[in-house]
Amino acid sequence: MTNPTHPNLIGSFIWYDQMSNDLAGAEAFYSKVVGWTLAPNTMNDQRYTLLQAGPAMIGGLMPIPEHAKGVQPAWMGYIAVDDVKAYADKVKAAGGAIHRPPTDIPNVGTFAVAGDPSGAGFMLFKGNSDQAPTQDPSQPGHIGWHELHGGDPESAFAFYSGLFGWTKGEAMDMGAMGKYQIFTTKG
Repeated sequence: MTNPTHPNLIGSFIWYDQMSNDLAGAEAFYSKVVGWTLAPNTMNDQRYTLLQAGPAMIGGLMPIPEHAKGVQPAWMGYIAVDDVKAYADKVKAAGGAIHRPPTDIPNVGTFAVAGDPSGAGFMLFKGNSDQAPTQDPSQPGHIGWHELHGGDPESAFAFYSGLFGWTKGEAMDMGAMGKYQIFTTKG
């Protein structure tokens, strides 16, 4: 993972995990369909498979943790912050939830599992590494688009804008489906 303490990364998605109870199946699927190569976790003893697009680390695959009973297989995005505890407090103050308090990942960084007021999940993350970011969302195999489905669009936007400084970009009228609002981070 990259070190999100750089001011240009705060509030940006920097990492992605896919959790399922079929790690071997997920490894086979994503390496075949997306073309990601698999790398073993050498940072600590957690069961975790790193996903790479060329030399760039994109995310990881992991089993659903034992303590997360009832959680369905899902992708989670990590949003860079400079202080996980402070942002966890901000999430709660803004009407969101912290499902797992700030927790250290040995040799990696600190994370918290958060939810917005409508229940959509995301992660807060601050890394230990000084490694420079290598993801390029315009390149094949890199993640370059994020969507939020559900909740009230105006209150959801106010929540994320207040936390991370996201701003409104172009809006498209989708007819009966409503307005599709694009957000931007740092322009």
